[in-house]
Amino acid sequence: MSHSHLDDLFAYVEERCLWQFFSRTWDREENIEGVLNQVGRLLTGQEPLRGTPQERLFYADALAMANDVRERFPWASQVNKEEIAFLIDGLKSRLVDVTITRSTNRELNHHLY
Repeated sequence: MSHSHLDDLFAYVEERCLWQFFSRTWDREENIEGVLNQVGRLLTGQEPLRGTPQERLFYADALAMANDVRERFPWASQVNKEEIAFLIDGLKSRLVDVTITRSTNRELNHHLY
């Protein structure tokens, strides 16, 4: 996996994607997993999942991201499916670490929410 490619994707998400900052830990995990799985499908030519309202929501966010990634990063059209999978997994891990694990927002896990 190219760290520069992962850095590109992480910087893009940090700058452009609000779905990573939902108000609760479970919301953030669900969005990171759902959107990025759809992005991975789109970048590898697989049919996105659209069977449920939640899948369609993830697809809408993923479609914009996948299109931007292809437009902004020339390498995106040159990497193979395996590298896309590694990049998506690495991006998920980094986002969970930054937006959940190391977050100082105590409301993420507040028992009354």
